Amino acid sequence: MAAKIYPDPRAALEGVLFDGMTIMSGGFGLSGNPESLIPEIRDSGVSGLTVISNNAGADGFGLWMLLRTRQIKRMIASYVGDNKLFEEQYLSGELDLELNPQGTLAERIRAGGAGIPAFYTRTGVGTVVAEGKPTEVFDGEEYVRETWLRADLAIIKAWRADPSGNLMFRRTARNFNPVMATAAKVTVVEVEEIVPVGTFDPDCIHTPGIYVDRIVLSTINEKRIEKLTTRPRTEAAL
Repeated sequence: MAAKIYPDPRAALEGVLFDGMTIMSGGFGLSGNPESLIPEIRDSGVSGLTVISNNAGADGFGLWMLLRTRQIKRMIASYVGDNKLFEEQYLSGELDLELNPQGTLAERIRAGGAGIPAFYTRTGVGTVVAEGKPTEVFDGEEYVRETWLRADLAIIKAWRADPSGNLMFRRTARNFNPVMATAAKVTVVEVEEIVPVGTFDPDCIHTPGIYVDRIVLSTINEKRIEKLTTRPRTEAAL
């Protein structure tokens, strides 16, 4: 079990990176991004990457680093957000983009982990999302067929892990990370804390260790806030 624990992010990625590979990168907005692993992928110099992620980070943060170095050739995502570099590369034709409805993206990843090659959904019927895809009618309603997503590597950010690889996530970091952990040939997880085996109540484990190949302690835990909004306190609140 201890063999799953690696000394640093670079070591955790050793031997699994290659040009043209497909990488799933966890995170929801700026929550749950694998902040320590992404810089090591950048520094490795691998190129021609297809990256599957809900979004591509923000200016100076997360997958933005790999966009800046032009290592990403294709993005499969659901949200562009305020990432101006992402937008610029797509509009210029430099970056291929497959934009998915957010729930469809999550289900395609879940299907990849569950071994389900395709499924039908109402989302996107009659829009550009459905162009070129088979459709079928069920109970009088038209559905579009979507296919699974799988990857060579998943890079995941979790809150806690034990040496067996059992994982716990915090709040919105749980949105995409757990399903991605199941849908890749190799899953590398960075965590804020490694605890002894037996620490977790089995009912509180979000991802079982069978899906996790490598674990490393995070070296970066920035926890950025994408849009900070504040309001004056009222007298009652004081």
